[in-house]
Amino acid sequence: MNRLRWLTVPPGVLLAGVLMGSAMSEAQEQGLTLEYEGTARRIVEAAMSDEGSWEKLSHLTTVIGPRLSGSVALERAIEWAEMGMKSEGLENVRLQPVEVPHWVRGLEVARMLLPREKDLDILALGGSVGTPDGGLEAAVVVVEDFDELERLGRKVEGKIVLFAIQWQGYGRTVPYRYRAASRAAEFGAVAALVRSATGTSLDSPHTGAMSYVANGDRIPAAAVTVEDSEWMRRLHERGIEIRLHLELGAHTLPPAQSANVIAEIRGSELPEEIVVIGGHFDSWDVGQGAHDDGAACVAAWQALTLLRQLGLRPRRTLRVVLWTNEENGLAGARAYRQSLGDDVSLHVAAVEMDGGAERPVGFGFSPGKGAEKGPGADNAVALLRQIGQLLEPLDAGDIRPGGRAADIGPLIDGGVPGLALRTVMERYFQWHHTRADTLDKIEPENLRKATAMFAVMGYVLADMEGRL
Repeated sequence: MNRLRWLTVPPGVLLAGVLMGSAMSEAQEQGLTLEYEGTARRIVEAAMSDEGSWEKLSHLTTVIGPRLSGSVALERAIEWAEMGMKSEGLENVRLQPVEVPHWVRGLEVARMLLPREKDLDILALGGSVGTPDGGLEAAVVVVEDFDELERLGRKVEGKIVLFAIQWQGYGRTVPYRYRAASRAAEFGAVAALVRSATGTSLDSPHTGAMSYVANGDRIPAAAVTVEDSEWMRRLHERGIEIRLHLELGAHTLPPAQSANVIAEIRGSELPEEIVVIGGHFDSWDVGQGAHDDGAACVAAWQALTLLRQLGLRPRRTLRVVLWTNEENGLAGARAYRQSLGDDVSLHVAAVEMDGGAERPVGFGFSPGKGAEKGPGADNAVALLRQIGQLLEPLDAGDIRPGGRAADIGPLIDGGVPGLALRTVMERYFQWHHTRADTLDKIEPENLRKATAMFAVMGYVLADMEGRL
């Protein structure tokens, strides 16, 4: 295991070494590492012995629970976070008003009628319409991709289309969840079912956002378990008729009022320049929203609290934002970006965690739009790798390309450098958007590591002399 050795070189000796030719190159390559080694050690040690992030996440998941946009639970969480941040002495604590969609799941019933009777475990997809009163009954047509649907064409009219797509990783699989209903409706289908977006399942359906095309027919959409999807695929391949009764009470209410939660440690020299860290505070209405994305929110929040407790105030402002409505609208991210106006140049960097709280390994980095290539991006990577060395005691110092995340996406598109905290993601998609996203899936040590990573990366980016 490669760990950073905490440096103990006396300042005079260090200066003499830097003045030597061979040592000068090393100092340039490790400038931030050397400068912030002592501070990073203090932060990491404090974070790894701290229980604040775990206590916060325990309350959020156990007492408040799932936090879908428009729900009473989400607004309770927002009020709780605002009060907590104020009580901990964070600065400029405020709520940024955001109008969010208000979708309600309602009743969910799926029962196979042929070839034999069996109840199916389903979850409606976020944004889906409901079935007619009393539900609908129809034959099932199984397809493995959009191309097969196209070949069948109007043969699916009046039927339920099951997209039994094989897992190819989230990025390649999720478009089926998002577009399945509209594509099936083009050919007259009465409902769409989608195999859950996961590679490994224990008979758990996975929900998630879907969308309808403008002016297209809107048909109900739900996710089925991997096991039921595979079973129906095999029945279909044998030419056996499948018939289902489907009843969904999903519906959309008028938009609701919500808010982003914002707090800061104001900068000592350049308070108008900002490094923002955070995650999204909303979750799906199943499970507890522990990995997605409660852990990130409390880790970022606790990072600021720890820095304040350590008496560390960076040159620039370090801001935490708990974004609302990432799961089914991104209204919080858009509202935050719009509040900055046309010029986002005062945002030095944006750091987000939205891949669960498994063992962290480092950060992905995305230069702001327009700066993807050239010496500026290369220099930024070099600086970040120096900061990454400060995280080697956590085995989490790897810096690599690919730091886009949903809520900081609008900032990156505006030219702000973005970083995404990365984990091993060994089991994340087993829990993602399911009833199993609960506190017991979180390892406290991994949460403390994430807190330390937010604190070290955020502090150094906000305090270092230059910008990325």
